[in-house]
Amino acid sequence: MPKIEIYSSPLCGFCYRAKQLLNRKGVKYSEINVLLEPGRKSEMIQRAGGRTTVPQIFIGTEHVGGCDDLYALDREGLLEPMLRAHATEGAA
Repeated sequence: MPKIEIYSSPLCGFCYRAKQLLNRKGVKYSEINVLLEPGRKSEMIQRAGGRTTVPQIFIGTEHVGGCDDLYALDREGLLEPMLRAHATEGAA
């Protein structure tokens, strides 16, 4: 499986929903809590092209965006192919 990272905050409903979707897909992810690790927020902002809200989700090196972006990919049938494509890249 690809490396999936989600920058989040414990009080964020959108973070919870994004993690729910990833859990339903059966994928493992690394969670970076920007409240517990405030120094990582600037890293998130830089990686996310200036976006300052959580969650910010990365699959492999690709920035997916936030919760709504993740759900949109899933609705459009693009999330699972993305997960498979990055899993294949990681195995090579």
